[in-house]
Amino acid sequence: MSYEVLDKIVAIADEICAGAAEGYSLGRLPDDMAKGLKDAGIIRLLQRKKYNGYEAHPREFAETVMKTASIYGSAGWVGGIVGVHPWQLAFADPRVQEEILGTDSDTWQASPYMPGGVAVPTGDGYVMNGRWQFSSGTDHCDWIFLGAMVGGADGKPLMPPQSLHVILPRTDYEIVADSWDVVGLRGTGSKDIIVENAFIPNYRVMDGGKVIDGTAAKDYGVTETLYKMPWSTMFPLGITSATIGICEGVLAAGVDYQRNRVGATGTLVKDDPYVLHALGEAASEIDAARQQLLANVDRIWDKVDRGEEIDFETRAAVRRDQARAAWRAVRAADEIFDRAGGNALRMDNALQRFWRDAHAGLHHAIHVTSTTYHAAAMASLGVEVPEGPLRVMI
Repeated sequence: MSYEVLDKIVAIADEICAGAAEGYSLGRLPDDMAKGLKDAGIIRLLQRKKYNGYEAHPREFAETVMKTASIYGSAGWVGGIVGVHPWQLAFADPRVQEEILGTDSDTWQASPYMPGGVAVPTGDGYVMNGRWQFSSGTDHCDWIFLGAMVGGADGKPLMPPQSLHVILPRTDYEIVADSWDVVGLRGTGSKDIIVENAFIPNYRVMDGGKVIDGTAAKDYGVTETLYKMPWSTMFPLGITSATIGICEGVLAAGVDYQRNRVGATGTLVKDDPYVLHALGEAASEIDAARQQLLANVDRIWDKVDRGEEIDFETRAAVRRDQARAAWRAVRAADEIFDRAGGNALRMDNALQRFWRDAHAGLHHAIHVTSTTYHAAAMASLGVEVPEGPLRVMI
């Protein structure tokens, strides 16, 4: 692994950091920052070499996202989420790949995959309507992946439900300008999307179930290990990597702030054994979260590279550990912030921004632990996990 993109991110770290306040004010990444990320190539890490991508190992992608997020949480979050889309595009219809990347290999694609719309079959495609929330980095994207349900003539979802991932150009959807006013990850610009009576040709539509279970990649005939990785490993990777990276930012900002601080008792923090113990424990927990996420990515990569099938029990265990890693890192970040005193609350202190961003990252649906833990435990006991909520995103 060359880590070329990671080196480029480190080289522009000061510029990314300097744009954080503007990102907070704008409610999206500043244009100069987005251009810097584009030039660094973070969104092309998982992109096909045919389109000037790196086809990097997912570990390299995760580590680059972590580093970016440790500099500015919103930049890492956009890198992690938008950066996964070229991976899925690699096993979409070649016609839509060419439409998006054939002219400009730095064309970004947004999401979300939540089924916020209904797509009604018509002729050689679908007509879709709906509204979606949380489209991170969307202002800087020219195409979008959206989750939808197949509908009947009445415009209502068919039963049993049939999920789709549809791909639309910027001309076919509206970004709701004032829909992102939040306490954390403000710079991600994760705005709402509206689609009204948009026609989507069949070649821009992917079967959602086949994407998640890996059938789509098999049908497309990919041979590269990267594009045979499970969706349930790859899609959460950018999100959790960003969250852990933000917690690494909490740690770095906390250590820097505490270095010469005098606590309420008049003791230098660096002489306070209670704070030092908490800092040491938190640092270890954040690193453990990082290593757990990366180790699981390596393990799945090696299995796929050997031609092994990744069964549901393994996928569920990886999702369990991925969600747990995020919670472990954020809880450790709390220990750091809680011992930083009243001045850590000031808006000109970077520590509070990292802390708020970390908690915002934990609120992503991919970090909901209840059904994931439940499914992983059932599978480990040899119990058949029923279709439905327990299998969502696994």
